[in-house]
Parts: sequence; C-alpha cells; structure tokens
Amino acid sequence: MITFVTALVLLILGFLLYGTFVERTFGAEPARETPSYRLQDGVDYIPMPTWRVYLIQFLNIAGTGPIFGAIMGILFGPSAYLWIVFGCIFMGAVHDYLCGMISLRQDGASLPEMVGNELGTVARQGMRVLSLVLLVLVGTVFVTTAAGLLATMTNGAWSMDLATWKWVWVGLVFFYCVLATLLPIDTLIGRLYPLFGAALLIMAVGVGYGLFTQRGWMPEITDAPFISHHPKGLPIFPFLCITIACGAISGFHATQSPLMSRCLQNERRGRFVFYGAMITEGIVAMVWAAAAIKFAAAQTVPPGHYVGQEPYHALSAILSAGGNGTNPSLLVNLICKTWMGRIGALLAVLGVVAAPITSGDTAYRSARLIVADFLHLNQKKIANRLVLALPLFAISAALVFVDFDILWRYFAWTNQTLATCFLWTAAVWLRRKGRNYWIAFLPAVFMTLVVTSYILAAPEGFQLPHTPSLIAGALLAIGLAVWFMYVCVVKHKDNELDSSR
Repeated sequence: MITFVTALVLLILGFLLYGTFVERTFGAEPARETPSYRLQDGVDYIPMPTWRVYLIQFLNIAGTGPIFGAIMGILFGPSAYLWIVFGCIFMGAVHDYLCGMISLRQDGASLPEMVGNELGTVARQGMRVLSLVLLVLVGTVFVTTAAGLLATMTNGAWSMDLATWKWVWVGLVFFYCVLATLLPIDTLIGRLYPLFGAALLIMAVGVGYGLFTQRGWMPEITDAPFISHHPKGLPIFPFLCITIACGAISGFHATQSPLMSRCLQNERRGRFVFYGAMITEGIVAMVWAAAAIKFAAAQTVPPGHYVGQEPYHALSAILSAGGNGTNPSLLVNLICKTWMGRIGALLAVLGVVAAPITSGDTAYRSARLIVADFLHLNQKKIANRLVLALPLFAISAALVFVDFDILWRYFAWTNQTLATCFLWTAAVWLRRKGRNYWIAFLPAVFMTLVVTSYILAAPEGFQLPHTPSLIAGALLAIGLAVWFMYVCVVKHKDNELDSSR
C-alpha cells in the first residue's frame, strides 16, 4: 500500500512540477489566438469550455486502455508501478502535451502532417498509411468488442441467440459511430463524452476506495521489482513497455490530441487538458493494476496466505476463466460487482462497453480528418464528410468478418511505434525552435529501443533470442541519436553560423 500511495503522489507532483517545466519549455502563449476561434467552422473547430475539452480528451485517449493494459501489466510484478509512474510523467504526458500543442500551433494539423512538416515528405506519406491502418483497425475491433459484450448481456432476450444479437449490436454501434463521425463535434461527442468520462473516473474512485477497505495483498516496490513475476515467464523489458501503453505512453493519443487542439480556447489550458489527462490516465492505470492483483490475491486458498508466484497465477487464472483466451473484462466486472455492488455493475457496463465505443468513434473521426488534410478538402459541408467517411466505414464493415486474433497482437507494437515517431518529430520541432529538445529526445531514444527489441523478440515478431534483440534495438536507438545530433544539432549550428556571416 505504501508503494501505491507513493506512486499516486508522484503522478500528481509530476503534473505540478514537470508538467509546468514542459509547458515553459514549449512556450505557451495565452495571448495567441487559437485555431478554435480563428478557423471556427461549427464542425471540428469549435471553442469549448476547458473542463469539457479535458473530459473528452481523457475519454478519447483512455477507453479501456488504462484498465485492460494495467491488469495485464501487473502480471509482471511491481515493475508495472515504476513503468506507469515514470513512463507517464516523463514520456506519455510529454508526448500528449507536445502533440496537442504542436498541432495547435499548426492550425490543428493531424499526426501525419506534423510528422511530415518536421521529417519530410516520405515520413508524411508513411505516417498517413500507418495512421489510417491503425485507426480503421482500432475502430473495427472496438466496435466488435463492444457489440460482443452487449450481445452477451442480451443473449436470449426476445428469443434471439448470441450470434443474432451480436450482429444487431454491430449494426447499432456502427450507426452511432457514423453519426459521431459526421456530426459536429459538440453534438454527440461533446455532450456524451463528459458523462462517460465522469463515469470512468467515478469507477476508478470507487475501485480505489476498495483498495483501502477490501482484503487482499498488493506487491510493494521492494518485492523484487526487476525480476519478472509473469506466469508465462515473459521478460520485463521490453514486454511490459508494450503491454501497458495507454497508462504510460501511447501513440494512439497522437491521433486523438489534434481533435482537441481544434477546440482549445487558450494555450495556457493545454497543460491541464493534454498533460493532465495523461496523468489522470496514469492514476486510473495505477488503481486498476493494484486492484487486479489485490482481488486475485484474495481468491487464493486460504485467503491471505501467499507463497511465491501464487497471486500472479491466481490473476492469470481469473483472466482466462472464460475459456476464450485472456479477457480482462471478466475481472473488471467481478471487481466492480464485488466491491461496489449494483452501482459497480452499472459502472462496469459503462467501462467495458461505452469506453471502447467512444474510442472507436473518435478513431473514425481522426481517420476522416487525416484524409481531409491529405486531400485539402474542407469539412464544413456534410457532403464532403460523407465522401471521406463512407469508404472508411465500408472497409471497416468488411473487416468485421476477418479473424483479428493475430492482427490485434500487432496493434500494441504499432501503437508504440507511432508514439516513437512522434517523439522524434517533437524533438526536431523543439530543436528547430531553439527549445530544450531533450524532453522529447531522450524518450524517443528509449522508445526506439523498446519497439525495435520487442518486434525482434516477440512471439508474433521475428522470435529472436532476447539478448540479441536488445543489442539490435540499442544499436538502432544509438544510430538514430547520432543522426539527430549531427543533422539537427551540429549541422544546424553550422548553418546558423554561415547565415550570420
């Protein structure tokens, strides 16, 4: 419990201290007119109250990510606490803040446009393809996941079986996503998201209260933090950094932050909206990581007697109890019902059903805006929005019939690869502006090591031995660091000297 409380305090201090440092490094200008006013169109560029922008941003980037990822991540042991805290403060929140604010400075530019502006045309085109593939995949999987959960809840009603209900819910969820993608952002998203975001926060508070009142056990940071406790024997690095994404750093956030950069009323509110929403997500991840292991530990026999790996094996058994592989939603439902009764059950429904839907609809919206930026097609007219959105939904509808079990394994890696690309972009932007680029450069180097070594060693990757994978990842990270220092620092200084003569 000491470790858990300390972690929460560190996250809050991270927002107050390091968040302020990052804001000053960026150079927020409260007097500068934001795109929400200058480009106001009543569809995507709409000035909105800061509290509403914050809640929408939180739900956009959160979904079930900080819940499911944290539950899976705590299987590695107390090292999950370290990754959530330091990853969130020094990488994830910095990533989200810089993404939102650089987008704001570039008139609400989407991720591929920001990358292209700093890294060139080839990077821009590659990021367009990668982002669209990721967003359509995210939207499709979240729609089908939510439909499957709803079908389970309504199975047998009105004499319809599970399969029939699934297709009914797929159609209804898709219909909602179409509306949310096409309508002005303050029509559905602006009104529903604050409610769903508040529900997620209330659920986290309720579960957090249970951590202090329910029986069970939580690991402390002194319990072998650098030794993997994972029942399958997976090494902590880099697997933990991929497993817990949304609770520490996530590239999906880079596709979402530009949505809110188009609604922010004042640059000074950026730290609260972008950095603050990520810190909030880190707190939610901490709560669920601790709750998962504590609930599982309470199920051991006899309760309160723990030997070696017993709590971690108990958690793994609960997650796979449904017989269809690992399913964190089962544990979420159990914890909420057991610790919070009927209210908890209702919040669990909102958490495991509404959250993926709200991540899915903004994924489609982001995809539409990326294509609009590419084609320079104004989105004020509904006809232009339909032209771009309908093909995206047609592709997504076709993908519903595809088995995503294997493809989904690559999502986490693709997600972190997006984050890595943007961190390099942010480092270049900061250097070009004469700012302290180290706040993005060091995380970019670290994440390059993570994503490279993971894809080389992972079962769904090249399946190379762990140590050679780490060496190869380190070599690439060092190579990119040297490239950055030469091109963006040394060569840039030479150019500045020549121009001054």
